[in-house]
Parts: sequence; structure tokens; C-alpha cells
Amino acid sequence: MGARDVNLPDVVPGAGLPERITIWEVGARDGLQNESAVVPVDVKLEFLDRMADAGSTVLEATSFVHPKWVPQLADAEELLAGLDQRPGVRYPVLVPNERGLDRALAAGVRDIAIFASATETFANRNLNRTLDEQFTMFEPVVARARAEGLDVRGYVSMCFGDPWEGPVAREQVAGVGKRLLDMGCSQLSLGDTIGVATPGQVKALLAVFDSVEPLAVHFHDTYGQALANTYAALECGVTTVDASAGGLGGCPYAESATGNLATEDLVWMLDGLGVQHGVDLDKLADTSKWMSGKLGRPSPSAVVRALRG
Repeated sequence: MGARDVNLPDVVPGAGLPERITIWEVGARDGLQNESAVVPVDVKLEFLDRMADAGSTVLEATSFVHPKWVPQLADAEELLAGLDQRPGVRYPVLVPNERGLDRALAAGVRDIAIFASATETFANRNLNRTLDEQFTMFEPVVARARAEGLDVRGYVSMCFGDPWEGPVAREQVAGVGKRLLDMGCSQLSLGDTIGVATPGQVKALLAVFDSVEPLAVHFHDTYGQALANTYAALECGVTTVDASAGGLGGCPYAESATGNLATEDLVWMLDGLGVQHGVDLDKLADTSKWMSGKLGRPSPSAVVRALRG
């Protein structure tokens, strides 16, 4: 049964929304990194292939973090070697440090992302650095990557709330973001790592930045606010939204970080609003149901459950 067969609402455009957005699919990396059972590399490759078939143009493929810290992604080199990279599709990878960049360059990667923290405590727990020391670690990574012609995205985690520090000052988030942009990052992904944000907070944070043009958003659905927060970001002019097929995801270093915004739920909303994105909902839902079967549990995505049972 197709999406239209279950009464997808007529398109009613939302005032002031972008005509088109980019969905930055994080399912293969952020979505799987917290899985306790190692997913075979052939399953990951099929997942990426299915997502490309569904129309995804940005597929965050893996991470070059040390295997000791994220065993699920220890197969990064093997995965990239076996990946059938489609024309017009980007396959960025997460790079934590210079050693990770060495591995990424050896694998022929052309897009990388670094992962910074907006708070002192999470910088210490996730990176073993202070808030300021993290930039010393990132500077040579970004400089070398740009010199090699790579694009660099900067993630900023804990942008709205931190489980150890509580609410996070917007000016502090903007300060971290500015340093990453000045360093050479082309885009910032602002992360609600533990899913505590509400739409008003989203608009208030985006307003602190000089421009929303280099900004993306990354919402977790802990309190069911991910779609509402995304809509608020779209109203502010954001045109890149992170999402994970089937709502997979979490963070190994923050137990309160639950699943990501489900790509299907995002696509359903965008279709109803008339916002273009290029992803086929039926193929996407089929892929998420297939992956949930491989993981041995139902998909947390409301749309997948509605369309595929």
C-alpha cells in the first residue's frame, strides 16, 4: 500500500517556509552507533544502498572514531571500501581527531564532520577535553581537511540542555558555533542531544546567530518535540535537517539521548506542507521496516508503523 492510499493529506503550504530542504540522513552512523549488537557490514551497505534508491542525497556513512569507544563503527574502512557511491550522493563521515582524518583521507573520503560540545561537562565526557581545549584538537583537523579540498561540517551537541549542567546559555552555543565557522566549517548542525528543546527555544537560539544560512538542526525525540522543533527551524529559514530512518539513534555518552527525528515522520510533514526534499516515502518506509527487522524490534517511527505495520 502506498502513502497516498492511506490518505496523505492534501498539500497545504506553510507560510514563510523554504521551498526545498536537504535531509541529512544520519541513520547509518548516528542511528546505529548506539546499537549493542554489531550490525554486519553487508547490512549497513544494503541500508545505504536502499536509502540512495529512496532519493537521499546526503548519507552520513560511518565514523572514524577509535573502535574501542564505538565498536559498532569499527568496520569503517571495510564499509567504505565496499560502498557503491552513487553520482550526486554525498557520503560524509565523522572524524574525531587527526588520526581519524588520516584514516578518512586514506579511504578517499571527500566530506567530513567534527563533533564539538556546547558545554564543559560534555566536552570532558565525550572528548576528554575542556570546552576550550576541544578547539585546539579540531583546528589541525579542519585546516588539513580544507587544504585537501574536503568539506567540513561542525556538529555542536547539547545546544539546549545538558543532563549534568541543565539549561545551556544561547550565547555560549553561538560562541562555540562561531569558532567552528571561523575555523573553516561550512555548516553547523545544532543538536538537541537529549531532546529537551521546545519550539520557542529553537527560535530563540537561531535568532542569536548572525545568519541561519550555515545552520542545520539535529533533534532528538525524547519528549516528542522533534517535529515541532523542526517546523520552528523551517519557519526561521533553516534548509538542512538531520534525520534518521526509522528514528534510530542515541548517544553512547549521554544516556538520556533517545532516538533521532525519524526521517519518515519528517518526510510526511514536508509532503503535507509542499516543501520539496527528493525522498520517496514508500521506499523510505520499506527500508526502515527492513532495518527494524534486521535489528529485531519494531520501528519507533509513527509513519512506518502506520504504513507498514
